Amino acid sequence: MAKSLMLIVPGRLSLEPLMAHHAAEMFKVLSDPAMYEFENAPPASEDALRERYKKRESRRSPDGTQAWLNWVIRLPTGQVAGCVQATVFSTGVALVAYELASCHWRQGLGSASVVAMLDELSNEFGVTHFAAVLKAANHRSTGLLRKLGFEQASADMAVQLHAEADEVVMTKPA
Repeated sequence: MAKSLMLIVPGRLSLEPLMAHHAAEMFKVLSDPAMYEFENAPPASEDALRERYKKRESRRSPDGTQAWLNWVIRLPTGQVAGCVQATVFSTGVALVAYELASCHWRQGLGSASVVAMLDELSNEFGVTHFAAVLKAANHRSTGLLRKLGFEQASADMAVQLHAEADEVVMTKPA
């Protein structure tokens, strides 16, 4: 499997492989309460986030069966705006996610970041199908995914991906 480096969307942003040293910048981004309207919670501390990122630097699951690919979204100004993430399974399916600070919503940065990641996953990691699990009430994420061509998945796929009762799964072929 290829080892991805920095991805660049000219004039818009760059995606850097997520490393432990990004914890301070990402802690600020992930402390944005607006991001947690529908799901999750901010990290407990910068140190806890650093430890979590350190475990992901290998870009492999502990058992080696999955690629864990995470990138920080960096703006041309140098500011970190969020991150994009993918878990790539041996089946060619990638489970994708993203986190973007609310001050950057509705500017096309989320779409540009996710598109760059999807292109990298299909071109360099052999991904043939994408999936995202999200809270059904999360209208912003649903809108972003629909804009990128994702559709609601079957109930069977939702079960396979362990979606909870208040979640939906959206999919898209590569």
